[in-house]
Amino acid sequence: MVKNRKLFSMITGLGSAIPEKILTNQELAEMVDTSDEWIRTRTGIRERHIASDGEATSDYAAQAARLALQQAGLAATDLELIIVASITPDMFFPATACFVQEKIGATNAAAFDISAACTGFLYGLTMADCMITSGRYKNILVIGAELLSRITNWKDRATCVLFGDGAGAAIVQPSQGERGIVNTFIKSDGRLAHLLNMPGGGSILPPAKAQDNPGKFYLNMEGREVFRHAVTLMGEAAAHIIEENGLSGDEIKLVIPHQANMRIIEAITKRLGVQSDRVFINVDRYGNTSAASIPIALYEAQQTGRIQTNDLVLLVAFGGGFTWGSVLIRF
Repeated sequence: MVKNRKLFSMITGLGSAIPEKILTNQELAEMVDTSDEWIRTRTGIRERHIASDGEATSDYAAQAARLALQQAGLAATDLELIIVASITPDMFFPATACFVQEKIGATNAAAFDISAACTGFLYGLTMADCMITSGRYKNILVIGAELLSRITNWKDRATCVLFGDGAGAAIVQPSQGERGIVNTFIKSDGRLAHLLNMPGGGSILPPAKAQDNPGKFYLNMEGREVFRHAVTLMGEAAAHIIEENGLSGDEIKLVIPHQANMRIIEAITKRLGVQSDRVFINVDRYGNTSAASIPIALYEAQQTGRIQTNDLVLLVAFGGGFTWGSVLIRF
């Protein structure tokens, strides 16, 4: 519980990086059997950003990291740890975090990746919070970065309309007071892994099987089931952390949900009883960027003045695994 905490960690720098190329709904309608109206009414998405050929997840992760470092007033060599959350790493190994380390010159840091799909950034913040409050670390970089366009089947209209590319980053350091990360909550349920996954590429379906099972090497999703569980579990994660800290929905100044689908966001907003003007939304411009969606939105909320000093901000996400979680921050 927060009242028993002796040490707090806080976010001292944020950054994001978005590809320049925009793919609109109208352009998608020329690629698959869909329409701008069909996409907007079902998802709320108008456009998404797509990385160019030859660009890597680590390129955008490094760009976001540089902005976060600048805002925090740190040099890359001050970093002790880099955590990258991604389901679209540069390659299976080395970790994308190691490529980011090289690109920004963080020569004194340890670096590793985590895979928790759309909840990845919140898993990363949770790990950073624990490491900071243990007293072992002082400067940690947490990144959520995805190039989902690389694993999207552009012939599948049920999924290709949803996803985009981008990265967001946060610097986590010890807090001087009780402002900062108040509490975190993460969960998973591997029994539901079959509903949202990419079966190909690992030990079950290695690359040698790609020719026989091409569809398995793209993101696969059972949309209706994922929607149902997302609404329930994101709602539970948000309600849990509010109740555990003795708060009410009225005390939350801003909710930043995972930007998956406008209908999911609306359902979560209704369940929490939070006014819509206290929910940050950018899914219309970026689509679902998985682990990158919350740090991108967090950075935008900060830059546009939606977050003020002492505001309580609630982050909540749901992703493949299934994974879900929430983080409560006092800025």
